[in-house]
Amino acid sequence: MTVSREKVPGVVIAGLRGGSGKTIISLGITAAWRARNITVAPFKKGPDYIDAGWLSRAAGRPCYNLDTYLCAQSVVQTSYLTHSQSCDIAMVEGNRGLYDGIDLDGTTSTSELAKLLDLPVILVLDCTKSTRTMAAVLMGCMQFDPDINICGVILNRMAGKRHEGKVRANIEHFCNIPVFGALPKLKQEDFPERHMGLVTSEEHQESDTSLARARQVALDNIDVDELFRRITSFKGQGMPLVDNDRQESVPAMNTAENKKQATDISTVTIGVVRDSAFQFYYPDNIEALENLGAGIKFISPLSQSDIPEVDAIYMGGGFPETHATQLSANQVFRDNLKALSRKGLPIYAECGGLIFLGESICLDDVVYPMTGILPLRFGLSKRPQGHGYTEVEVVNENPFYAKGEVLRGHEFRYSKVISIDYDDSAMAFKMTRGKGIIEKKDGFFKDNTFGTYTHIHTLGTTSWAPSLIAKARRFKASRQ
Repeated sequence: MTVSREKVPGVVIAGLRGGSGKTIISLGITAAWRARNITVAPFKKGPDYIDAGWLSRAAGRPCYNLDTYLCAQSVVQTSYLTHSQSCDIAMVEGNRGLYDGIDLDGTTSTSELAKLLDLPVILVLDCTKSTRTMAAVLMGCMQFDPDINICGVILNRMAGKRHEGKVRANIEHFCNIPVFGALPKLKQEDFPERHMGLVTSEEHQESDTSLARARQVALDNIDVDELFRRITSFKGQGMPLVDNDRQESVPAMNTAENKKQATDISTVTIGVVRDSAFQFYYPDNIEALENLGAGIKFISPLSQSDIPEVDAIYMGGGFPETHATQLSANQVFRDNLKALSRKGLPIYAECGGLIFLGESICLDDVVYPMTGILPLRFGLSKRPQGHGYTEVEVVNENPFYAKGEVLRGHEFRYSKVISIDYDDSAMAFKMTRGKGIIEKKDGFFKDNTFGTYTHIHTLGTTSWAPSLIAKARRFKASRQ
């Protein structure tokens, strides 16, 4: 397959570790460029919803995830080309440390993605209590993989001008690359954190104010104009599509042509449960449903009692535990969803959605009732209960996946199962990587309701959207 689209220039913002400050710097630069009427295409490396949500707000357009574990490399390249079209520049925020991957070869690392897309890297250096050593660390990163183009750095958490001057002088002398800016230590209240990173932009009561703050910090401390000039003048070696035996073809992206083709297909309505409690959705997943002829209707158990007429429901992850009082108080919605499930309405839920399908969640010794669709009772731990990539084999017949399929996904959660009533035939997945619901099993289903801790990305799990649409059509036909 060949892709004729013109490649838009872009940059990867990377760090030495998680928590180095690259998210706030990426947000600030994106918002600053947008304020200069530069159209920025935002991307997040890896399986992340929270940073992607903030980047989407900063850029004023959807942020797409690029992940070479979840998707074939050719799909990742095509996603970058497709979703950056008609933009002036692309902003790709990395994750963890620049070279951190799942094996010795750095597979799934930010550096792997930078090479795959042939993009230069700006490295964020947390300079806390360090001066000359930062030049040594940077030099090591530059020499570790000569194919990575670290074209500049941004210094973070500076103690003052004297500190900044020393670090700048050492980097410019020993490493001979530009320092595009230096940020002071910022107050945490602008971007408060929780156990999975930043608080989501939907939950942050003053998210626009925080973004304005990040923009001003970038304008005050980073030469965003020179950075834009350098990135857009970067001459790469092109970006040929690669062969990948995990996936032979590139799934259709959300384009005008695909939407036009979808109008010829009998439409169904998919209810997407989205509000501040449930907001973990990849744009590609919702767009895949639209491409197959679905109309999307957003639903909120926080603000609605009645459930509109839909042919299926997709319920993503989020933080139902922080909204447990409101969710449990809305008994009418909970009862309505349970009744629809018993009537065979297709329901697909991930992580936080799985919790809402259960009987209850216990927080600080207080039990909050959920829908009771699945016989699961949840609690919350102070330590991660599932954190990272997953791989599952479909071992039992179920409403959404064919037996024998192997799927790749991810799980990030602090929730835990306190008790469960099930038999093995009600668990669709056997985990070959990851933890799942219980005893390396996941994908709990009853009737046409399916709940899983495993998040999937439709560009890697191409059977998901057609399966949900097919179930929705059958349910719609059964009511006519």
